[in-house]
Amino acid sequence: MMRIGQGFDVHAFVDLTADCEAESNLSIVLGGVNIPFSRTLLAHSDGDVLLHALCDALLGAAGLGDIGRHFPDTDSRYRNISSRHLLREVMALLTKNKWQLGNADMTIIAQAPRMAPHRAAMVENIAADMACRCEQVNIKATTTETLGFTGRGEGIACMATVLLEALD
Repeated sequence: MMRIGQGFDVHAFVDLTADCEAESNLSIVLGGVNIPFSRTLLAHSDGDVLLHALCDALLGAAGLGDIGRHFPDTDSRYRNISSRHLLREVMALLTKNKWQLGNADMTIIAQAPRMAPHRAAMVENIAADMACRCEQVNIKATTTETLGFTGRGEGIACMATVLLEALD
């Protein structure tokens, strides 16, 4: 048996006040990779929109709800937590429910920063956390040609699609 799941997540950029860290120390986290950037993402956890979409796709394919059900943003245990930790917990749930990854295909939608220099490290992180081969993980990036909230630089969106296979 196979199941398909899809996930989508969005996080808004936030400008930090002058009393926060210097802009040179700002970054965003995508696919578990810290990417230097002039802004940061507003989030309860680390704001890894790519891994959040992936977790939702995995949970959906397995019929296990969504990321908010398992890791609610109202729970202080998940404040500033690494989304890689959440992904590993989702994978443990899938294994417990006798599912394994066939493949994962993700798209990052952002005007900036450029994703190409970080894509290989993202794939390696995700494959390690999912205990799968890098060939089972695909990450693409696109802009919206300056249209919409991502095009105006107001945030980042990600889509994820996964294929799960039942374990015998």
